[in-house]
Amino acid sequence: MESLPHHEHFDRVRQDHQRELVEDYVEEIAHLHHQLGEARASDLAERFGVSPAAVSKVVGKLKRDGLVNARPYRGIFLTEEGETLAEKVAARHEVVLEVLRQFGVPEDIARADSEGIEHHCSDETVTAMKRFLKG
Repeated sequence: MESLPHHEHFDRVRQDHQRELVEDYVEEIAHLHHQLGEARASDLAERFGVSPAAVSKVVGKLKRDGLVNARPYRGIFLTEEGETLAEKVAARHEVVLEVLRQFGVPEDIARADSEGIEHHCSDETVTAMKRFLKG
């Protein structure tokens, strides 16, 4: 595989950072539904340590992108597309977390690090990590 020009690597990292927030939100909405039976903006604000206004802004973007349905004073629900993304993110997270555990990273550090690393792994890298785990 040819190496990307240096600036293209930075472009990819910037794109990963933009996608990271979306992925964190859909993953947490799915988690809240599983854990509490619903996801509310106040729950998300508490989980992420942000204001309800910040959550509202992100939820608006998620609605625009077709990942959630939400109405004022009602819960936030993932669309089919949002569910698919949440499942993909959760699976990728588990692979990254398990690789870090296999490397001998202490559990609390592995959990914290996997939260960031998971958003920057390509499908090819995740596939290689899965091969490593089977290995």
